[in-house]
Amino acid sequence: MYATFALMTLCSILPAQPNQLSVSNVRITYGALGATRPEAKLLPGDSLYVGFDIEGITVDDAGKVRYSTALELTDSAGKAIFKQLPKDQETINSLGGNSLPAFAEVDIGVQQPAGKYSLKVTVTDLATKKSESFTKNFEVAAAGFGLVRLAATADPDGKDPLAMLGSGQTLWINAAVVGFALDKTKNQPNLSFELTILDDSGKPTIKKPFTGTVDKDVPAKAASVPIQFYLSLNRPGKFTAVLKVTDSISGGAATQELPFKVLPSGK
Repeated sequence: MYATFALMTLCSILPAQPNQLSVSNVRITYGALGATRPEAKLLPGDSLYVGFDIEGITVDDAGKVRYSTALELTDSAGKAIFKQLPKDQETINSLGGNSLPAFAEVDIGVQQPAGKYSLKVTVTDLATKKSESFTKNFEVAAAGFGLVRLAATADPDGKDPLAMLGSGQTLWINAAVVGFALDKTKNQPNLSFELTILDDSGKPTIKKPFTGTVDKDVPAKAASVPIQFYLSLNRPGKFTAVLKVTDSISGGAATQELPFKVLPSGK
């Protein structure tokens, strides 16, 4: 078994009503704090993001929250592949309430064997020592051509997630291509990209898609090719970004869809 998984959790803050410690709203997302991802089957080289809400966490008079998170990854036979021991974390619940949105990330190595896996997340309130856990199942597909790590961010480096979007903001759509073929002479891929934005009726917002090509300057033995598109969010509405990549050498093609909602400015 290849030890090619990397795990981490991050949290930010939202208000909620007091409650007993619990974990709710568990879902797979496109990137940190992103839109819900409908499938739980990922290619090697992808990242699994599991979003969830921690409810009923203890908050002191100064708004301080102290908790820990632990992660355990197991295969279909229940064998532990990777463990992250409880990691203490501290934040300030500036807006009041006792709820925290959080996410766990699993980076899947390009050599990870295909199969079914389970991610167990345990959250502990350090003030009360109470713990709650949940398990999310997912599947790693056989290695092949496709788009991975699709996410929307506020920055071109792909590090700052966007939980909410407003008109007037900018948006970066990030992804990577894996499993591509190489030209035997140049030892380079030949990849073509199209990004189409659809409105809530399924109609393209502009007549021509955004396009791009990668056919040079890819480092030798590169396992993936990153791609990125910049969008200016000039009006509110519900939209879907449809990203397509074509491998001109192998004839392979793959498509991923990323739904997003833009709120009116000032709301």
